[in-house]
Amino acid sequence: MRKFTIITILIFTTIFLSCNSDKSKIKAVEQNSNQTEKETDTLTKHLKPFKAELPTIGLLMYNGVLQSEVIATSDVFAKPTEDGKQTFNVITIAETEKPITTEEGMHFIPDYTFENCPKLTALFVPSAYDMYAQVHNDQIVNFIKEKNKETKYTVSNCAGAQLIGESGIADGHKIVTWIGGGEQLQKDYPNLKVQNDRLVTFVEDGKFSSSNGNLASYISALNLVEKMTSPEHRKFVESYLYLDRLQNWNK
Repeated sequence: MRKFTIITILIFTTIFLSCNSDKSKIKAVEQNSNQTEKETDTLTKHLKPFKAELPTIGLLMYNGVLQSEVIATSDVFAKPTEDGKQTFNVITIAETEKPITTEEGMHFIPDYTFENCPKLTALFVPSAYDMYAQVHNDQIVNFIKEKNKETKYTVSNCAGAQLIGESGIADGHKIVTWIGGGEQLQKDYPNLKVQNDRLVTFVEDGKFSSSNGNLASYISALNLVEKMTSPEHRKFVESYLYLDRLQNWNK
């Protein structure tokens, strides 16, 4: 009887130790899994919430868009204040939810479509090397017309000026386009006051502003970010982007 009792105790002790060991292993695996998740989750910390109280900057996109003109604007407006606060909602918009393919072959997924786009404070209209499809797309032209009714600022870069011309929203206002494109722009849209693109990089007239595009798109973005914030914030953004190094690269 005593032997049976000892054997029984040994069996239960073994089971108990085994269960505790398994639980420890499970806990260790869970801890390792959570640690790995924490280390590899680089998405959440980069997502910027849409804050209704902040001004919203809309970046129009379509197939063939020059990605530098989308990136330049987002580069400038997505930068926080010097003490790390979000200053703007920066969103991309396209006709549909499908990824758009840039001139350079990259795929960008829009945040919003023409149907569900929130109210914009500023709309940036970029360009493509071939604007025929965009200028003849009523959906894009009408979107620009409608959004211009609510925006405080409307900006075009490079041949985006053709979409501004086609929409008719800036008739009677100064505008500049890509270097070499001004003469044709004036012929196509005689109501625009097209500036000499060989001499003018950026021009502002009322709520409308425009640039030669590509990297000159940083000029239109920086000008507007200063207008919407302060000269000090613009300087901070420029330092954040190392623009002084770009300006003095050959010295």
